[in-house]
Amino acid sequence: MSNPPTSAQKRKTHIVLTSHPAYIYKDSPNIEWGAKDPLKRGPVIASMTNRKHRNAIGTHSGSYAVYRALSNASGALPPEHKPDFTNTSPVDHVGPFPSWSDPEKIVSIDPWGAVVGDVFKEYYEKGYDIRPSIAVTKAHLQMVELYDAVDKGRIQIDGKIVTKNKDVVVTKAAIEPVWYLPGLAARFGVSEADLRKSLFTETGGMFPELITRPDLKVLLPPIGSTSVYIFGDPKHLGDPKKTLTCRVHDECNGSDVFGSDICTCRPYLVHGIERAIETAQAGGVGLIVYFRKEGRALGEVTKFLVYNARKRQQGGDSAANYFYRTECVAGVQDMRFQELMPDALHWLGVQKIDHLVSMSDMKYNAITKSGIKVNHRETIPDELIPADAKVEMEAKKAAGYFTPETVQDEEGLKSVQGRKLDE
Repeated sequence: MSNPPTSAQKRKTHIVLTSHPAYIYKDSPNIEWGAKDPLKRGPVIASMTNRKHRNAIGTHSGSYAVYRALSNASGALPPEHKPDFTNTSPVDHVGPFPSWSDPEKIVSIDPWGAVVGDVFKEYYEKGYDIRPSIAVTKAHLQMVELYDAVDKGRIQIDGKIVTKNKDVVVTKAAIEPVWYLPGLAARFGVSEADLRKSLFTETGGMFPELITRPDLKVLLPPIGSTSVYIFGDPKHLGDPKKTLTCRVHDECNGSDVFGSDICTCRPYLVHGIERAIETAQAGGVGLIVYFRKEGRALGEVTKFLVYNARKRQQGGDSAANYFYRTECVAGVQDMRFQELMPDALHWLGVQKIDHLVSMSDMKYNAITKSGIKVNHRETIPDELIPADAKVEMEAKKAAGYFTPETVQDEEGLKSVQGRKLDE
């Protein structure tokens, strides 16, 4: 006689349609977004070990959840596995801040996501599989540009922030997106129903619960995370008496990692890091917030298609047609939606930024509209702009990016030419 199937085997063979409205369980905790007491707010449960506990749409790890599915399917990862979070707690504690309990300040991340093991201990004791959506650790940065800045005397070795071997000591955090759908809809000025319909449609029906389960108000979207790098004492971020230098940076793999010269992304990022170090060494704090929004959230394939279109168009790559060619391929100039970006700043308790190392009007407007004061904006130094990136830079200035310089007129923009594809 064969043994009866185990619970894990049953889970592999039995498919539960989570979109069915009958699957509303009494063991699923309510979420009262914005409640000051985390127990009243309730934990966000998106793990798959016990579907009766789930109170969110989607799952952890964003786009990497697909790899977890492959690992489950191949048998490498047992589907009933629960992580052991021993010694994984944050190395530096952030908050809580008043912004954590303001349902309008934070709608795209879970402010309690780094400390779920502490604040939801009683849920763990009852067998709930609650997983952190934020992790905080420490690291040393080793970048050739920063070594050069030390060698040339722009950055000083202090033994605290910059070590004797030129490493830069940082606190860093990784943040998974956790979207509170009613708050997200309000942020964009649309109805929750229309937001749910658009999310369902444009993901190819990936999450039917968006349509069938209006009781589920939280979505963990299948997108990349956000990285935070803090230079100096993290506690200074929420202290308005301390000087804060900040760069909010959107991912550009080609430039940030490989040094492609068609844009200013890596030079501007490194400049922001250098300014953050200087501020921290002067007694303030520096901050880099890095978002996974490759190619203005259009994606790298679209970005490379646009590069080809720009370089092959009649008259060559010029600042005059910089945004036009993007619209021809993607339909829009930009899909980053900076309205969600300030949430990470509010999680850190930021109330004002003394030096915003960014020329972006969209980033500046989103930050100030969220209630954070910006005292000074910093452009990228001219000597850091690669020759082929001058097309991008002049086009952005003409489109409204911050600059103390005179903006080129239409004829001037036509004269700003980029390299040809075969050069």
